[in-house]
Amino acid sequence: MAILLRVPEVATGSTEAVLTEWLVSENSPFEAGAALAVLETDKAAVEVEAETSAVLLRHLVDGGSTVEVGAPIAVLGAVGEDVSAVLAELGGNVAAVTAAAGAAGAAGGTAADPAAPARIFASPLARKLLKEAGIPLEAVAGTGPNGRIVRKDVEAAIARYEAAATAAATPPAAMPSATVLPAATPPASGPPTAPADAAPAKRPGAGFTEVPHSRVRAVIASRLTASKQTVPHFYVRRTARIDALLDLRRQLNAVSPAKISVNDLVIRAVAVAHVAVPDANVIWTDDAMRRYDTVDIGVAIASARGLVTPVLRNVSALSLSAISAQVKTFAQQADEGRLLQRDLEGGTIAVSNLGMYGVDEFTAIINPPQSAILAVGAGKPGPTVVDGELQVATQLTLVLSVDHRAIDGALAAQWMAALVTAVEEPLRLVA
Repeated sequence: MAILLRVPEVATGSTEAVLTEWLVSENSPFEAGAALAVLETDKAAVEVEAETSAVLLRHLVDGGSTVEVGAPIAVLGAVGEDVSAVLAELGGNVAAVTAAAGAAGAAGGTAADPAAPARIFASPLARKLLKEAGIPLEAVAGTGPNGRIVRKDVEAAIARYEAAATAAATPPAAMPSATVLPAATPPASGPPTAPADAAPAKRPGAGFTEVPHSRVRAVIASRLTASKQTVPHFYVRRTARIDALLDLRRQLNAVSPAKISVNDLVIRAVAVAHVAVPDANVIWTDDAMRRYDTVDIGVAIASARGLVTPVLRNVSALSLSAISAQVKTFAQQADEGRLLQRDLEGGTIAVSNLGMYGVDEFTAIINPPQSAILAVGAGKPGPTVVDGELQVATQLTLVLSVDHRAIDGALAAQWMAALVTAVEEPLRLVA
């Protein structure tokens, strides 16, 4: 019997997503677990997987359409099965459903008017990206069905505009209050430039520049504000000597094809501390404390698209080279916008490292529902007393932000002691 495929909840609290592309065409069979379509949320792309083997009989919405959670997007069943009965549940036939989907995709469309200019079709995602970039629809040629503007068209247009901006002349020093906007290079069918008030620009005499919020930046702001307002943070600070750690890193990199960073070693040390103090490997829920069997650690990555924190799984079982390779993969996927929703979920703790920027120390905001985040500063030489003698050692400042609902002060101090021991005695990281 034919059934409807509906939009799953792709992220906690989400009400809609963009169906960016179909991975299975109409009348094509698929196996259980196969990816049928890709949904895009504010921060990641999520594949819709099949629960059972079947045939995708009919697409009910086009790629690029905005869809609500629970809305039907396709009809599944057996080869050649009649879909009319299923479509009747929607209160219409195939044509009506397809027309409704097309109307939703062409946001702001109106009835045909012979005297009106030709309507430009674009997916909601394409429209949103163009608005954020300050590029008018008319400046982009669509390559999708019926000339529809899709994501790859937007990315190509943005690349052209960025190239034009790079080649633009620098404003003269005698006119500091004005910024010369770069001349765009739109396709032949479009207007010569984007509207000045649509692009991020410093207006003459205004004294400031307004840059519209990206979707990722808006989500980051919302989540971190909620975290700081609802999660009772407290902080534990320790300083660790890392000369032995740096020496181990040099030895490893002399023989390893994958270069190990200090951050990779710190991530491994966090896993060692979690194994030593398992009561810290928890998160708070309204009904119970949830304790995890594996150590999953988030890694804060400042990508070209914004801050993301993908999660490394079962870090206590990973080698240093495996940790290094996975972090590099996450960084590349973050820059390209290819992180999946499942990459961003889970974990009880995250690591945020600003040491490469020369920051001595800082405190980070917890990424809910995780219970802690470790802020890592720069390793710098300084005086320290060892066995009663004053010595110079490379010291690293570590600040742990903790959710007091899940972890008490004494437990946090015990965990930090285990972390510092792992960092100062780095052979524990390769055991």
